[in-house]
Amino acid sequence: MEFSIFYFSGDGLKTQENKYNLLIESAKFADQNGFSALWTPERHFHPFGGLYPNPSLTSAALAMITERIQLRSGSIVMPLHNPARVAEEWSVVDNLSNGRVALAFASGWTIDDFVLSSEIHANRKESMWSGIQIVHKLWEGEQVELKDATGNTFKVRTFPRPIQRKLPTWIVCQSNATFIEAGKIGANVLTSLLGGTLEEVAPQISLYRESLAKYGNNPKAGKVAMMIHTFVGEDFNTVKEQAREPFCNYLKTHIDLLENLAKNAGIKVSLEKFTEADINSLLRFAYEGWLKGRTLIGSKTTCMQMIKRLKQIGVDEVACLIDFNPNYDAVMASLSYLKDLKDLCSLNQEKLLSLS
Repeated sequence: MEFSIFYFSGDGLKTQENKYNLLIESAKFADQNGFSALWTPERHFHPFGGLYPNPSLTSAALAMITERIQLRSGSIVMPLHNPARVAEEWSVVDNLSNGRVALAFASGWTIDDFVLSSEIHANRKESMWSGIQIVHKLWEGEQVELKDATGNTFKVRTFPRPIQRKLPTWIVCQSNATFIEAGKIGANVLTSLLGGTLEEVAPQISLYRESLAKYGNNPKAGKVAMMIHTFVGEDFNTVKEQAREPFCNYLKTHIDLLENLAKNAGIKVSLEKFTEADINSLLRFAYEGWLKGRTLIGSKTTCMQMIKRLKQIGVDEVACLIDFNPNYDAVMASLSYLKDLKDLCSLNQEKLLSLS
């Protein structure tokens, strides 16, 4: 099991110095302690995740302060971008990092984001797949046809040339169809438990492996990364209470996003009639539920149980979302326990290999 660090919850609303202190210092820690990757997302028009409007910018900064760790978008909303710009920007990052770039692509979430694009929200899936193909061609030095302002086509090749000949690619997957398509093109998979349980995701991972084999790709070569909220400490009950308020505040922000998503899908969901006490009661109930098989919030012992369950369903990497907790000192302290958990998993794997 590999361990990477995932950022998604940074609050972009506050005006203060050192907003990116957690990102910078945790990235240095991860680079120095054998973590596999750093993921920074693309978020628009909402304080939730508002520190991260452009993963190529954050990754360029991280390239300057790290030496070994892979730098990944988590993710690029492909329909919002011209593929040529994606290839250009990330080729710069690949050069700055000496070949440590990997890209995760997504089709998009909220309809408001599409004010940044000429693409139609309803066509976002098709736009994502076609955009990925173009990015790959440009990355590998091919010429592609693009249209100018008058509608005429012409061929372009992007620069600078990247260090890596092939672009390591991940697809953000939630639906069965996306898991299957990711297997078809031989990409890796980034998924989460935001919309389901381990028992619901397990069959989707099986579909992915089957699709890899069906379309001539090595089913063992494709990686599955699970984004999971992470806060590890010495004692489960102590950690549980430390993380309770930050996680409930995180869920409170997320409820707003889910309400908007439901609205975009034509489903009427409103929390206006809920009192503050109702919402807090709902969040307390949700928190207890998330602790039972949907997070790495706990001690090394309890989190190891979750790691074993993830491994059983075919997960290769835990993408540890750490910034739901805004307490810099608490999160940085917890990283030492997370490193111990990572090292323990590695030690157990070595023992299993020596016995095989």
